[in-house]
Amino acid sequence: MMKYFIFIALAMPFLACETKSEKADEIEKIPVDLTIVRFDKTFANASVADLPSLKATYPLFFPEQYADSIWVQRMQDTLQQQLHSEVVQRFPDNSVLEDDLTPLFQHIKYYFPQFETPKVYTTTSDVDYRNKVIATDSLLIIALDTYLGEAHPFYEGIQRYTVKNMKPSQIPVDVAEAYAQRYVAPPRDRSLLSFMIYYGKILYLKDLWLPKVSNAEKLGYTEAEYQWVEDNEVDMWRYFVENELLYSTDPKLPPRFINPAPFSKFYLEIDNESPGMTGRYLGWQIVASYMENNAASLQQLSILEAEEIFKNSKYKPKKN
Repeated sequence: MMKYFIFIALAMPFLACETKSEKADEIEKIPVDLTIVRFDKTFANASVADLPSLKATYPLFFPEQYADSIWVQRMQDTLQQQLHSEVVQRFPDNSVLEDDLTPLFQHIKYYFPQFETPKVYTTTSDVDYRNKVIATDSLLIIALDTYLGEAHPFYEGIQRYTVKNMKPSQIPVDVAEAYAQRYVAPPRDRSLLSFMIYYGKILYLKDLWLPKVSNAEKLGYTEAEYQWVEDNEVDMWRYFVENELLYSTDPKLPPRFINPAPFSKFYLEIDNESPGMTGRYLGWQIVASYMENNAASLQQLSILEAEEIFKNSKYKPKKN
C-alpha cells in the first residue's frame, strides 16, 4: 500500500503537466478567423480627394457631427504625418498583432465558447492613452500610436507610471482586460472590497487567457514592482484589515489603492516604494484563492458578490 501512495505522489506532477499540455493542444486547435484592417495606413496614404470614399467605407471613424474640414486638416497636418510614420515603422505589418491576438482569442473562446472573434481595426488617436483599446462584441479598435515604446519622444510629458505600459507587449494585456470587463459584472456597491474583487476577477481571467505573459505585465507592473507586492502582501493585508478599509465606501480609497497611480497611499514611509493598484493585486489573490477552494465555474464567478467570494475564499496572505 505504501508503494502505491509513493507511486501516486511521484506521478501527480507528470499527470498535471500532461493535463496542461492536453489543454494547450486543445486551445491551439480552436479556429480563429482573424481580420485586421489597417485603417491607420489607409488614412495616412489617402488624399483629400479620397475623403468621400473613406467616409463611405469606414463610417465608424467619421462621426457625422464633424465637418469634412476637420479630416482635411488632419490629412495635411505634418505632426499627424509624423505620427503615422512612427506607427508604420513600429508596426510595418500585422505579424505582431496576429501573434498576440490569435492565441488570446483562442483562450477566450475556450473558456467562453460563445465568444466571437471580432474584426480588428487599427488607428491613431493623438496618443489618447486613456482609450488605447475599444472592444465590442463584433469589433476591436487598437490605437497603435499608444504602443510605440516607453522611451518614445512622443510620450514626453506623460507620467512614468503610464508610459511604462505604452509598448507593443502590452497590447494583448489591454485587449484581454477590455474583454474581461465584458464578462465580469461591475461592482454592486462602492466598498473597497467590491472594487478589489472586481479587478481581481479581471486579473484572474487575464491569467487564464495569457499564460505566457508575466504576472507583472498582467498588472501593468515592472518586475520590481511585482516583487514588492509579493514581498509585502502580509503587511498590506494587515493594513487594510486593521484600518477597517475593506467595507469602507470612502471615495478616497479607490484613488489610493485601485486606480492607476505612481504609488499607493498608505500614508507610511513605504509609499514611495509601493506601486499603485495594490488593491487590485490583493483582490486577485482573493479571487484565485476562492477558485482554488470552491467548485465554481467562470460564469458563476463573474456574477458572484464580492462578500461571498471573500468569505469563502479561505484567503491568507503569503508569507515570504
